[in-house]
Amino acid sequence: MATCVIFCAGEFDALARPIEDGDYILAADGGLRHVQKLKLTPDGILGDFDSLGYVPTDANVFPVEKDDTDAMLAARQGLNLGYKDFILYGGLDGSRLDHTVANFQTLQFLADHGATGYLVGNDYIVTVLKEETAVFSENCRGILSLFCLGPEATGVTLQNLQYPLTDGSLSSSFPLGVSNHFIGKAVSVRVGHGSLLAMWDRKNGFPKERKV
Repeated sequence: MATCVIFCAGEFDALARPIEDGDYILAADGGLRHVQKLKLTPDGILGDFDSLGYVPTDANVFPVEKDDTDAMLAARQGLNLGYKDFILYGGLDGSRLDHTVANFQTLQFLADHGATGYLVGNDYIVTVLKEETAVFSENCRGILSLFCLGPEATGVTLQNLQYPLTDGSLSSSFPLGVSNHFIGKAVSVRVGHGSLLAMWDRKNGFPKERKV
């Protein structure tokens, strides 16, 4: 399935997987620099361009004073075009912590609209798991951390991690899910109700499978 690939203005190291035919490339404000560096042709350019410092030709320009971040504008456009899979680069390692948190909420927004989104940083990949199961390869190593988004996530089952859990609950008021570890077995993370923000070492790549 084709992916909406969004480039934001934060730090960018390298693609986590190649751009495929049919993928839709969006440059959000200063993310255009990353697109140009990769010698890609964006399908769309949008934002208020306070980061880029100039307005590119054929850009969709928005006012600085607006409700949506540039990343959210790009996510909305991808959803409006029918995309269900999103990868966002340059949205995890920027100088603005507030924008990083806003991008976590953008992942939740995508999940609420039936889409799958990933923030890909230099060292981590982050996603939101909403009432679904994610399966990770037995080759994964390092840390997997899970944080509740919302009052409570219930029906949480973690299989083949250092700290397993069966039909448990995670709340937004206590970081019980931080610093779990892969142990060389295929891992299953199930969220029965609610959402979890999941993050792991980028070197592990993307989950093998996600299913409702």
